[in-house]
Amino acid sequence: MMSSVIQVSQVYYPESDGKPMGETDEHRDEMVRHIQTLQGHYQGQKVYVSGDLLVYYEQGNPRKFVVPDAFVVKGVSPKRRRTYKIWLEGKAPDVVIETTSRKTRRKDTVDKPALYAKLGVKEYFLFDPDREYLDPPLQGYRRVSDVFVPIAADSDRRLASHELNLSLGVEEDQVRFCRLDTGERLLAPAERAVVEAERADREAQARLVLEAELARLRAELERRSSDTD
Repeated sequence: MMSSVIQVSQVYYPESDGKPMGETDEHRDEMVRHIQTLQGHYQGQKVYVSGDLLVYYEQGNPRKFVVPDAFVVKGVSPKRRRTYKIWLEGKAPDVVIETTSRKTRRKDTVDKPALYAKLGVKEYFLFDPDREYLDPPLQGYRRVSDVFVPIAADSDRRLASHELNLSLGVEEDQVRFCRLDTGERLLAPAERAVVEAERADREAQARLVLEAELARLRAELERRSSDTD
């Protein structure tokens, strides 16, 4: 009598799609700055921020994936991942930011939005750093009834993200994030390093001034003491 054998096949999900990360240095740098700025903002919170990572959305089918330039998932551990599998994590990204160009126009304005809406992405932003086809170069969309509708800009031409509790606007040809509650601008790591270096320099200068004043006071006390002897 032959015993039955259960065949178990393991599905392999590649960690790379074999394509370059960015089209140009500018596109890559902008994408990385979005990721790092948001990672810094959500540090210590249960929020996962990543980008240029394969997001698989159909269990058992390694061909069903999308690669957002930057994305944010709230309520998910910020641990490092090699891929993001929606069925394991329990949810799709809440917000996606794509750094777009004329070359990726159809994919970024037609294919990806349709897929993101289907997956449950709540907000979708497009930034065209070279201003090749988007006017204005930063545009945002919010999902309503499974379709994305445009987010209206405010008087400062900024777009409010309800999911991030941030506003996005273009300054000096870069996307800048600001808190909706305070208006404080988020800093990228390089900007934060400059601010911290300047603060440290001011503190060092203040210590030097204080030490000089203390030395002057000690000298004055010693002079007065010697005058009374």
